[in-house]
Amino acid sequence: MPKIVDHQAHSQDLAQRAAKYFSDHGYAGTSMRKVASYLGVSKSALYHYFPTKEDLFLACTRQILTGFDANFVDPNLSEQENLERLADALRQNFASEMALVFDYLRGKNRAEIAGDEAMQVAIAAFRNIVANIVGDDNAEEALAQMFGKLMLEYISGK
Repeated sequence: MPKIVDHQAHSQDLAQRAAKYFSDHGYAGTSMRKVASYLGVSKSALYHYFPTKEDLFLACTRQILTGFDANFVDPNLSEQENLERLADALRQNFASEMALVFDYLRGKNRAEIAGDEAMQVAIAAFRNIVANIVGDDNAEEALAQMFGKLMLEYISGK
């Protein structure tokens, strides 16, 4: 009897685990062959689920950002407390994640970045959670302040 596979669940599991490889090795240091080996699947099996490295990166981005949703906001906390809670969550992997993003974006022009689906998914997720804290009208400014603060902390060694 053939094995029944939930392709969507398997795809999500592969993306969740591949995200760590991207984070550890960067975008340029990642190949489908290396990821397949890391995941313990054949390269052809990985290509079955993700036809390109870009598709895999997009799936990883979606999978990781599912944890940052509207339920992240704690209604019992103040706006400032929720923003600090979000900053703390982002701070945990900020350096490696920003390095990965910059590595991924290297060589792309503004138009390519603006049209990049992975970046659109990421920025939409972050805008959404910040908007749930401060409102739509203030989300862009609050997000810019948060990312600026995190970047300054990182480059100043704090």
